[in-house]
Amino acid sequence: MRVVIQRVAEASVTIDSQIVASIQKGLLVLVGVEDADTPEDIDWLTAKIAKIRIFGDENDVMNLSVQDVDGDIIVVSQFTLHAGTKKGNRPSYIKASKPEIAIPLYENFVRKLEQELGKKVQTGQFGADMKVALVNDGPVTILIDSKNKE
Repeated sequence: MRVVIQRVAEASVTIDSQIVASIQKGLLVLVGVEDADTPEDIDWLTAKIAKIRIFGDENDVMNLSVQDVDGDIIVVSQFTLHAGTKKGNRPSYIKASKPEIAIPLYENFVRKLEQELGKKVQTGQFGADMKVALVNDGPVTILIDSKNKE
């Protein structure tokens, strides 16, 4: 499972001209699921996201988590995070899970993140054509792959 975590001053998701998610200070999390992903990947990633210290403290040092700053989170599914670009110029998405595997894992990811945070997480809609808007704060953008725990 791959995630891109972006610290945002604001973010929103629009589907068919309707805003379906909107936050101020917090995180926009893009999630890509592959067939090899497990509940353990979800547990590890959601704990990491809830506790990762990428918000500034009183000395403007990145020492606070989204929980510490009472921030919100939007989670958006994004199969293109598993794009293979080794061969040719057209990305291959063969590593990305098909919906019948990805949707339950994605929904479990959202539920587990809500448990970690102790509050509701906003989401896009799996498989929809979404317009994602954000003001990246910093900018701070972090890529985490549960299969490559660095």
